This record gives sequence, C-alpha cells and structure tokens, in this order.
Amino acid sequence: MPVFVVGSPRSGTTLVYDMLMSAGGFAIYLGESSIFNVVAPRFGDLGLRKNRQKMWHAWLGSKLFRASGIDPQRVETKILDNCRNAGDFLCTIMEEIARNQNAQRWAGNTPEEILYLPLIKRTIPDALVIHVIRDGRDVALSLSRRRYIRPFPWKKRETTLGAAIYWEWIVKKGRNFGRMLGPDYKEICFERLVSDPRSVLSDLSSFLDQELVYDRIQRTALGSVSKPNTSFQAESTEEFNPVERWRQQFSPGEIAEIERLVGETLAELGYTLATDGAAQYSKIVRARKKLAYHLFFNAKLWAKKSAVLRALRPDFTSQQIDGVVIADEKGPEKVRHLTVQT
Repeated sequence: MPVFVVGSPRSGTTLVYDMLMSAGGFAIYLGESSIFNVVAPRFGDLGLRKNRQKMWHAWLGSKLFRASGIDPQRVETKILDNCRNAGDFLCTIMEEIARNQNAQRWAGNTPEEILYLPLIKRTIPDALVIHVIRDGRDVALSLSRRRYIRPFPWKKRETTLGAAIYWEWIVKKGRNFGRMLGPDYKEICFERLVSDPRSVLSDLSSFLDQELVYDRIQRTALGSVSKPNTSFQAESTEEFNPVERWRQQFSPGEIAEIERLVGETLAELGYTLATDGAAQYSKIVRARKKLAYHLFFNAKLWAKKSAVLRALRPDFTSQQIDGVVIADEKGPEKVRHLTVQT
C-alpha cells in the first residue's frame, strides 16, 4: 500500500518521511513529486494521450527524473498507453523505482497534497495517509521565516498572522478530508514524535502494517533524521529542539494576537495557550479578520485544480498572484540529497 505523508508545510512531514525511508522496506526517492498539486494540473485531462505525452516529456527534463534512477524506456509505454490520471502516473513511476530498489512499497512526501486527498484516494484506492500536525505557532514562525506566506500589500506587517491563518486553514481542510478516509487516515502529533518517538512509531507500525524500529531508523539516519530540516540551522549553538521555539522568538503581543485568531484550533488539537483564553476574539471578529485570507487561499486552490491557470504556467516553478503568495510550488525541482550515516 502506498503511503502519503502530508500536512501543513513546516510541520515535520520531511522528518516522518525520512523515518519511513530509514526504517527499510520503502523505496528511497529524494524529492517531493508534487504530481497532484502542481504537475498534473499543468497539463489538463490526462485521459488525452497528447496531454500525457506533454507531461511525460516535461517530467523527463526535471531533476526528479534524474533523481529517480529509472530507465524511461521501461515505463514510457505504460505512461502513454495506460495512465489516465495523476494517480496512475505517480504509481507507475514509484512502482518502477521500488522495483529497481527491491523495495516492498513506496511513500510520497508532498505536504500540500493534503488538499488533494479525495483525488488521491479516488485514483489510488489503497493509499494510506499520515497527517502530521504541529503546533501552529511554531509553524507560523517557520513559514514566516521562510517567506512561504507573503501578506497582502495593505497588511504588510501581518506576515506571521497570515502564516498562522494558513496553518489553521490547511489543517482543518486536511482533517475534514481525512474523516472521509476512515481507517486509511492517521494523524500524528509532531511534538509527541519528538518527545516519545518509540510510542509514535509503534502506532504507525500498526497503521502501516509494517515494523518501524526506532534503533534501526537511528542507525540508517537518512536526511532529516540525522540533519534537522530547520529554519534555525544557522543559529543553532546547542542541542536541537524544534518544540516551542515560538516562546523565545515571538513577542508577548505577537503570541497574543496569534492565539486570538487561531487559539480555538490550537486548543482543540491539545496545545496549551500562553494567553488567557477569555482574551480571544469573538467568532465574528475572528471570521472577519480571516476572511480575506480564506478567500484567497480557497480561490488559489480552486484555480490550481481547474484549467484557469494552465495557460499561465510556463513551468513547474513558484507562481505568484497579486496579494498573498504561497511559495510552496517547487514542483519537480524540489530534490534533496540524502546520505546514509555509518
């Protein structure tokens, strides 16, 4: 069964994915495919052979193809003759990678594909989904540092608030989609993974029906298992701890404003608020403050899923639209180089 590791960007999906690869049995693929959220929408209806040809030739020119290690001649006929959708394309590629590596199964790690879970499940019925959830205050901190979210021109000081609202928006959408998947959907808490990895891995082992041994993962230590994928790497002078960095990095005023906006969701997910819950905005005020962001996020998602932006996308790179920019579309150029620790 294929496994999709998804969640808000900067939530720890890379760590979970690298743990799976380090555990053995999974095909090792050093990149985010972005098939559902970037690549396939660019080429339209893949039921048409001409669109499959365009997508296949574009993919062959990408870094992700070069990282795959596959012989294109072995899969080209399957792609052009048999693929009818993004799920078919991804399965064909990943199954060939797994075959080359004698791996039992494969996993995908494109965080934003959490917004495409219904399509993923429809085109890959046996897919299992791991939704990684992290404290929205730490996610907002990391997103703002990485400039994933850029504020509206008239709200230039709201970079962090926009990031917090985006975290809440994508987490809620992911959870709503996840409820439709029943036993094929699993949520894990990033903070619990960091503090009690053996317990979380035990839960995941049962969910995936595959043994995930912590000691083996630590010995193999691919990618972020040995080298954290952090926004604070350059500032690290002590033992790395990715939990509750927001307490040191945000001012009391920033913390209060974030919690006024998304505190209800934080509390619902089990996170303790640093401010008085009674100080939160009313539902009406919260909704009004989030409205412009929600309209933009939903409009962009709709545009990406439809043909609206197809003619405007010359490649797979980050696309900018007036207003907020979510710089999350690295497409098939987002490749990491992992090394095995000995």
